[in-house]
Amino acid sequence: MIELSGEDGPSWQMGFAGDTFNTAWCMRALLHPDTPVDFVTAFGDDDFSARQLAFFEQNRIGTSSSPTLPGSRPGLYAITLEGAERSFTYWRSDSAARRLAEDEVALAASLRDRSMIYLSGITLAILEQADRHRLIGALEAARGTGTLIAFDPNYRPRLWPSKTEAQQAITAMLDVTDIALPTFPDEADLQSDRTPSDTATRLADAGIAEIVVKDGTEPALVQHDGATNFVPAVKVDNPVDTTGAGDSFSGAYLSARCLGDDPVTAALKAHRVAAAVVQVFGALAPVATLRNAFDDQTAKPA
Repeated sequence: MIELSGEDGPSWQMGFAGDTFNTAWCMRALLHPDTPVDFVTAFGDDDFSARQLAFFEQNRIGTSSSPTLPGSRPGLYAITLEGAERSFTYWRSDSAARRLAEDEVALAASLRDRSMIYLSGITLAILEQADRHRLIGALEAARGTGTLIAFDPNYRPRLWPSKTEAQQAITAMLDVTDIALPTFPDEADLQSDRTPSDTATRLADAGIAEIVVKDGTEPALVQHDGATNFVPAVKVDNPVDTTGAGDSFSGAYLSARCLGDDPVTAALKAHRVAAAVVQVFGALAPVATLRNAFDDQTAKPA
């Protein structure tokens, strides 16, 4: 999506971001340069879409077989800040990304031969039901060939026609998920979970082997191979912008797992990266900031 941020009177700064793209950005920064990182979506054919594609290419993020749709355009959102907390205003009802799963052949080509695929509940929410089913089917096929599926439910009520539809779609997605990265307040809202342990138990009962329940500045619950650990966050005295913190946590966690770290070590690194992200403005922290935080073993937990 196009991101408008940094309001200064009538002027705004334009960039590109969005929850899954923020995660891809983080993974691109942290993984080896020869490791391919692709962002699968659909693009318009307007000037802003051309700028998106140029930005992706400049930053070595591929787009695989993502289709270009004549007459379409990107979604748009604006960030407003009150202290370090942010709020969003969206314009995306006719964005190209809502049609990313229409072309079954292109979608299958984009998902083929991947070691890992990551998506979020926002991905599901913006799709029509038929496209949502098509996407989950394509993910199930990819998983059947050995691809790991990572999923953040990322529940945003305003994007769903009803809570019931959100629950049904997310439950269907969890059936093909290997690594779940939920955020506890979202799960409390959507599923009425009372504690992060409730969330982990519910997901484990659904057959998910690796679970990381994020909870802001509280410890993350990491459950894997029958072990449960609470991994403390990193204390930040003066956060300036929480945009993209959870997405970057997910990107750092998945990067660490791809690089061979165990889940607890991966969560420690993810907390360090998230703490660094809330100390800069905007969703996409500089690459050096992400890398330094990922490797910094001196950061103190909260």
